Amino acid sequence: MDEPSDLELLEAWRSGDAQAGNVLCKRHVDGLYRFFRTKVSSGAEDLVQQTLTAAVEAKERFAGESPFRGYVFGIARNLLRAEFRRRSKGPSDPDFSTQSIEDCDPSPSTALREAQQRDLLARAMRRIPVDFQIALELYYWENMTGPELAQVLGISVPGVRSRLRRAKEAVREVMATLGADADDTATSMRSLEARPEPG
Repeated sequence: MDEPSDLELLEAWRSGDAQAGNVLCKRHVDGLYRFFRTKVSSGAEDLVQQTLTAAVEAKERFAGESPFRGYVFGIARNLLRAEFRRRSKGPSDPDFSTQSIEDCDPSPSTALREAQQRDLLARAMRRIPVDFQIALELYYWENMTGPELAQVLGISVPGVRSRLRRAKEAVREVMATLGADADDTATSMRSLEARPEPG
């Protein structure tokens, strides 16, 4: 007896046959894993699960005018794009028509270096006065405005500007005591200097 097609399984699934849904999902697990494994340095299993979950949630919307396999891999492609955007922390999607996987996903060695630089900044932040740490975190990572930060800290907006400058200098000084080289210090500090001081 021939195996049921994807569309037959989908119809049975829509009619309440959970086993048909399991068979349909299992049919595509290996292919999805191969798809993600060659494109991301980590997290392929999670992306497979996200793809299947999205397919399950949208099964009623699939019109059946094209192969289910294409539908599932279309979801996978969209999730891959979202994953690269998340990893890059950028505001826009990568351009798959011009960018390679190497462009989109940092190599393990690059990721390790970036993790070390984040760790350096975190260690330095823990060694500066708490009000300096609060000022930096709320302004650069929580995107508070100068007036908002002034309210939190109980100082004027010009005082906020002064405190941010002194806090960044304190971070640089601590990094030097931690033995950070000039490149690591400069890279770690970029996240504190990407946003201009409050006006």
